[in-house]
Amino acid sequence: MKNYLCKQDFFFELPDEFIAQTPIKNRDKSKLMVLDKSNDIIEHKVFENIIDYLNPGDCIVLNDTRVIPARLIGVKQDSSTKIEILLLKRLDQNLWEVLVKPARKLHIGDKINFDDLVAELIKINDDGNRIIKFFYDGIFEEILDKLGEMPLPPYIKTKLNDKNRYQTVYAKYDGSAAAPTAGLHFTNELLEKIKEKGILIANLTLHVGLGTFRPVKVENVFEHKMHSEFFILNEENAQIINNVKKNAGKIIAVGTTSCRTLESCAESNGFVNAKSGWTDIFIYPGYKFKIVDALITNFHLPESTLIMLVSAFYGREKTLRAYEQAKKNGYKFFSFGDAMFIK
Repeated sequence: MKNYLCKQDFFFELPDEFIAQTPIKNRDKSKLMVLDKSNDIIEHKVFENIIDYLNPGDCIVLNDTRVIPARLIGVKQDSSTKIEILLLKRLDQNLWEVLVKPARKLHIGDKINFDDLVAELIKINDDGNRIIKFFYDGIFEEILDKLGEMPLPPYIKTKLNDKNRYQTVYAKYDGSAAAPTAGLHFTNELLEKIKEKGILIANLTLHVGLGTFRPVKVENVFEHKMHSEFFILNEENAQIINNVKKNAGKIIAVGTTSCRTLESCAESNGFVNAKSGWTDIFIYPGYKFKIVDALITNFHLPESTLIMLVSAFYGREKTLRAYEQAKKNGYKFFSFGDAMFIK
């Protein structure tokens, strides 16, 4: 008898018509599936109804990272070869870890021209990612904003007309290669109503890497190597969260990124420490949550670390049953899809 989790344990069929290709017109009008950990009751609501399930003294925790236009298309110097790079992780002021396409066309020392930006390939990592150094005049972020494109996930085939729709309304700090998509459902008006009801809002930052979209490839889930991502939880927001805990309020993580950051900062006593650094925490069934009481999240890819995290929180079989219910009720999946609230 096997004593490990198989990636196949988290597989489900998902025809293409269930994958949302464009964002809904009004962010807070997406569907919301409400699940209760204490029973098997499933409710079908609209996202703006989330406020009805939050109580004064509770705290929602938002990831205020901002997606950078991380996809750059240029030409290899002294040739006509088109090269695409995807910024994954900033290592230093002008040094980035990237994905290159087509990778075989670029060798160490080669340079790529992107109009006001030149990149030189410095190193090839064991995992196939590349390290490049940028050369430019001016402010890197301004140049990137002008030249870069939003790095939409590979399952989205439709062009995004308004790149702000792949940002949360509270996005603040540049650094993500992907959006913390559970937060895309919130509007400023809904957040104001939440505050007026006496629900606290805490912020943290986790810069989401593209590893979030990669399916687990090893059969034994325990052997999967989790990607690392940079996070910050400052003293002020740690205090908000700890005060809510002291007063028996609930901590509601908005998205798997907020959940992973909170659990990376939590102690066994159920409180968090202000921290910053890199986390590669991998949450799968059997994990004991230290701080998160409820979770707002989207519907995730089969065999992904994200559905494993949700399964750890709600139970694997119950999660897969909820996903089947979502298909029967016409929910949309993935980044621009609908939401679930597990309480």
